[in-house]
Amino acid sequence: MFSKALAPEYQGALSALSVNSSLTDVLAAATEQLAAARRAGDAHETARAALAVAEAHRRLGDVEAADRAWKSSYRTARSAGDVPAMAWALWSGGTLARQRGALPLAFRLLRYAADLGKRGGDVVAHGYSLAGLAETGRIQGDYEAVGALHDELLAEARRRGEARHTVWALEGIAQMHRNSGRYDTAYELFEEAAGIAAAADDRRGHAWALRGLADVVSVRDGDAARALELLGRAEATCREMDLSGALAYNHKMRANVLYRAGRYAEALTTYEQALGEFRAMDEPRGEALSRLGCVKARARLGADPGRTAAELAELRGILDGMGLRHARAMVDKALAELGLSFEESR
Repeated sequence: MFSKALAPEYQGALSALSVNSSLTDVLAAATEQLAAARRAGDAHETARAALAVAEAHRRLGDVEAADRAWKSSYRTARSAGDVPAMAWALWSGGTLARQRGALPLAFRLLRYAADLGKRGGDVVAHGYSLAGLAETGRIQGDYEAVGALHDELLAEARRRGEARHTVWALEGIAQMHRNSGRYDTAYELFEEAAGIAAAADDRRGHAWALRGLADVVSVRDGDAARALELLGRAEATCREMDLSGALAYNHKMRANVLYRAGRYAEALTTYEQALGEFRAMDEPRGEALSRLGCVKARARLGADPGRTAAELAELRGILDGMGLRHARAMVDKALAELGLSFEESR
């Protein structure tokens, strides 16, 4: 049995906030509590309120404000000797670093967070930080290194009946299977994640699971109509909760579905929409992947082969620099799919 999904990053006076609270509402409540805690001279509460401010800004795509807030949370927690709060602040900073494509920094901050969570006796902070390390490795494409950690975290989440982390682990494992071509297994895992998220009222996790199902339905079954319907349901949740990042990734997936269906003009428009959203939130991974989609769609619409090859070569370099192995492989696949070579870019 799973309990109702909780949001442990909302702490202290903010612990009553729901995992499904609108991020604008979270930001307003956290900002108000931060000011009150500072007036009261309560360092522990100040650190926790700043953490919620950081997380709201991060998920809304305001990365500069998120960066300031998590650092403020960490400094305040350190001055108060509050080790668990230090761990949570570093977890937030590491998650932000991953979002911004700074994977080495993400690894470093999340390792520190995991260590502090363990030292401070905060099993949830420790687990979330390990999960962050696993997700960073997965995004990098290092499945062999983090596959076992995903499995361990899934088993632990199931044992504790922690729905939100169970859903996260299932989705991560499903994504690795999907990227490795094991579509049936990926579908089953995404479907299980969607069911648990729905039962636990984890709307964010449910939206991500629907996105995963849409991807598999599109690539495995060629069923664009069903994939778009699933994405439409997920998009409604993203908009209601102000999930800017999730919404941008939803739009990129919608473009992928349209591209696979041969609807290249629609795909290009949607890739460009996602590209603008990622640029607005300084999300380089999503930006690069959206650019890749734009290049492919324009090529299908008759773009110059030499220009296409040059853009792909540039993207390959960008993704290499970010350490994204799977994404780099996607560029090579696109090159072959379009019948081009990097020689044509010279």
